[in-house]
Amino acid sequence: MARSRFVGDRGLTARMTLTLFLLGALFVGFVVVLMSLFRGLAPLIALAGIGVAAYQWWSSDKVAMRAMRAREVTPQEAPELHGMVDRLCALADMPKPRVGVADSPLPNAFATGRSPDRAVVVVTTGILRTLDAEELEAVLAHELAHVAHRDVAVMTLAASAGITAGLLTQGAQYGAFFGGGNRRDNGGAPFWVVALVVSLVVYAVSFFLTRLLSRYRELSADRAGAYLTMRPAALASALQKIAGGIEATPTRDLRAAQPMNAFFIAPAVRGVGLQGLTSTHPSLEQRLEQLARIQTELGRPQG
Repeated sequence: MARSRFVGDRGLTARMTLTLFLLGALFVGFVVVLMSLFRGLAPLIALAGIGVAAYQWWSSDKVAMRAMRAREVTPQEAPELHGMVDRLCALADMPKPRVGVADSPLPNAFATGRSPDRAVVVVTTGILRTLDAEELEAVLAHELAHVAHRDVAVMTLAASAGITAGLLTQGAQYGAFFGGGNRRDNGGAPFWVVALVVSLVVYAVSFFLTRLLSRYRELSADRAGAYLTMRPAALASALQKIAGGIEATPTRDLRAAQPMNAFFIAPAVRGVGLQGLTSTHPSLEQRLEQLARIQTELGRPQG
């Protein structure tokens, strides 16, 4: 994790390390299998995998900003927003990230970037209209915790194996990527069928590993942000208002934002049922319970 005054989380560090190790080993095995099946395309497969991971990591801030149609704002354009980020960064003793605003009715926020020096914290116009100053500051503290913990960069890299496997799966389905795929593996299934099965396994494993990490990192950022501001109730109130705002957001806007769900403070999904293995976030109830415990702890007399 980056050095800052945010509370440390060894559990998050261990999970990020384990996730990257497992996905790295899985991805290497995936590429080796494809290279053994399609020897003529071996260099292309290896380069494609490395290229996707490198592009994801290097351009994560630009890709996310473009996906949300967000723009970077200056202190002159958004003085109150910059003022909050300035205060929180001084309190946390961390470099100030860039600040952006996305023109969307969806009340949400996210942080992205390959490192604290290249990070950007983005809020939507919907969240600016929904939250009061204390609640917005609590949300910004949550997002800054993601930057300090470096879990945004880890999530970006972790998603690369699944994205690459997904792309190759699509190619394998049509047989075009592998030049028709009519060759057979020792008289068995066609090579492209073997590649399809391997790709699906890699995609499924990477999907669930990143979801597990994503849910834990949200709880960790809630906890770190609440301790930094010493106002867990403000974050709890913000999360409840955001959930209500998401319920009222038009379906078209929700669908447009859903590719960013893993990075949002709350997923752009209506209704309950977010506690399953496919969820990118812990349930609202679980987050509120944790914040209530922190509120109780901070309210106890010291000494």
